[in-house]
Amino acid sequence: MPKRLRQFILILGDVVAAFLALLLAVRAGFWSEFSWPIFEKHILPFSLLYLIWFIVFYIFGLYDLNLIKPKRELVTRLGQALIICLGIGILLFYFVDFFGITPKSNLLLDILLLGLLVMFWRRAFYAFFSSLYLQRVSFLGSNHLAEKLIHSFQTDPQMGYKFCGFLDNSKTLAPQIKKQKIDILIIAQDLSENHKATNELYNCLYLKIKIWDLAKAYETILQKIPIDFVNQIWFLENLKESEKKTYDSLKRLSDFLVSFILLIITAPLWIIFAILIKTEDRGPVFYKQERVGKNRKVFKLWKFRSMKIDAEKTGPQWAGKEDKRVTKVGKTLRRWHFDEFPQMLNVLWGDITLVGPRPERPEFVSKLEKAIPHYHLRHLIKSGFTGWAQIKFRYARTIEDSQEKFQYDLFYIKNRSFFLDLGILLKTFQLFFKGEG
Repeated sequence: MPKRLRQFILILGDVVAAFLALLLAVRAGFWSEFSWPIFEKHILPFSLLYLIWFIVFYIFGLYDLNLIKPKRELVTRLGQALIICLGIGILLFYFVDFFGITPKSNLLLDILLLGLLVMFWRRAFYAFFSSLYLQRVSFLGSNHLAEKLIHSFQTDPQMGYKFCGFLDNSKTLAPQIKKQKIDILIIAQDLSENHKATNELYNCLYLKIKIWDLAKAYETILQKIPIDFVNQIWFLENLKESEKKTYDSLKRLSDFLVSFILLIITAPLWIIFAILIKTEDRGPVFYKQERVGKNRKVFKLWKFRSMKIDAEKTGPQWAGKEDKRVTKVGKTLRRWHFDEFPQMLNVLWGDITLVGPRPERPEFVSKLEKAIPHYHLRHLIKSGFTGWAQIKFRYARTIEDSQEKFQYDLFYIKNRSFFLDLGILLKTFQLFFKGEG
């Protein structure tokens, strides 16, 4: 069963849970006075509210199939999302009075019931889809990248894949595929000079199975590109920049409008942050740092200063998780990502875009280009305030971390679109609740 269909079923289950929670809440709230006209009066207001709530669920990753496994992270994210949903409900019902009803205790009861039903639904979904409707997957060849995929299949079966073993290169492939009832065959080796294996695969076309190389498998399943496997031919075939000109032009217009609006909305906070930073150590409010952008153009990235004045007296270095160079005010700014606000000026000026690979410092770029294959290609497009790698992976503190994030950057460069950008921007809101990472 395709991933999109599984996600649709997951969302559909939440819709059913939401209206069942509403029915139970109204029934309990009105009790002896309950009637169907009273329930019908709640349907339209709560339908509009649920639409907003489901967007909040999306922001908190509750529709990511790899995060629905019943464990602590799911409970934490659901709890955070429900708190935000309750706040939105209170705002719309009691302060804006948009809906014309004031459900009082029914709103809280509805939230509690929805949380319980959503958690129950995810447990049922995981149990059902981790054992049924799995696509059977085999590999031709083996390497460390194949092993990572196999581990993913085994730890997250709800994603819809079941590992069925490796095919034997020395034997005819078609009978093996038939015997194991394979749906997907992943090629984990270079077949450019293996004419026998290529001919075997050609003879398997009539079986109508999916045949992927590792790059396609990683892109489809893990949503990143394995740089250890792709070569120059892959980039020539997949990075079609000439087809993105209209998208890039419209994106620049949206960048200007959004950044301008955000600068106006957050202006009062800038004054508060400036006073706090200045009061602590009398140092400068802003910190301007050289970064490498599109076509390796170096520009100044603006931030609220979160480190001590002499933080880099010994030269540039990776920021640590518990970095002692961070000031007291800086810890708070970093915890909620408020130090990033001034980058809206960079978006307004066109140095960066709202969504794209995060720009690195020139000193780090020179090291990373030597250590990571094809790393220079992340400069094909404009750097971003946020990006696919930021919502999929933690803050990079080592070359290994940067290599992992680069694989997500490549996925974004290849697949970028307005819909993907919108999804990334929505999920970026969740970073305010995750801390620095």
